Parts: sequence; structure tokens; C-alpha cells
Amino acid sequence: MRKLMMMLCYLSFVPAVWAAAPYDGSVPLLCATLRIQECGNDSGECHQRRAEEVNIPQFVKIDVAQKTISSTGAESRQAAVQRLENTDGRLVLQGGQGGRGWSMVIATETGQMSASVVDEEVGFVIFGSCTPLPK
Repeated sequence: MRKLMMMLCYLSFVPAVWAAAPYDGSVPLLCATLRIQECGNDSGECHQRRAEEVNIPQFVKIDVAQKTISSTGAESRQAAVQRLENTDGRLVLQGGQGGRGWSMVIATETGQMSASVVDEEVGFVIFGSCTPLPK
């Protein structure tokens, strides 16, 4: 019981800033892809896919200061963030590359993420979660 009381006393001194993770872009983020829906223009149907099936990175690093989003792992890809907005509790990033447009929204309170990648024939809706990268 005494150890529990000591731990509670210690935790009461931890600044609130440490308790809340910064998902507002003030530090780089690592985002994991959890679910992907692929929707085709030809059939009008959507299907759940795995990241490797549709060549979407499982993890991406977002660096707001550098205005880049990049994949991790052996096949390194990078795209410029062309539009950035932090509003209404959401970090909104947008860009385009290789004939496709993309948009990503991250909830600044929770780190929950959704994104879309689209062209004239197919669209992907991606759901995931982000965490701050250690400095």
C-alpha cells in the first residue's frame, strides 16, 4: 500500500504536458495503417485491402516542420505536404504526387488518423493511428 501511495504522489508531479501526446504536428509523428478500403470507379464497389496488396506503406512518418510525409522500411518514398492546417482539433495535410491526390486528417487529442488517396480510377480510404516519434 505504501508503494502505491508513493507512486501516486510521484505521478501527481508529472506535468500535464507529458501526459498528453502532441498530435498537433509540433513533433514528428509515426502513423500506422490499420484498415484500407479500395473503391473502384469501374464497379462502384469497395473492398477491404491489406497495405502490401495495394502498395500503401504500413507506416509513414510525418514531419510538419519539413513539410514531408515519408514511408519507413526498405522501400523509402517521400512526398511533400503542399497544404497544412491545424484547426478545430485536427491536423489536416494535403498533397499530390504521381497523378494522385491525397489528404490526411489527424485528431490532435487522440492521434486517430484517416486519409484518402485518389485518382480518376480508384480511391483508397485509410484508417490508422499516430504516435509522436521520440526526439
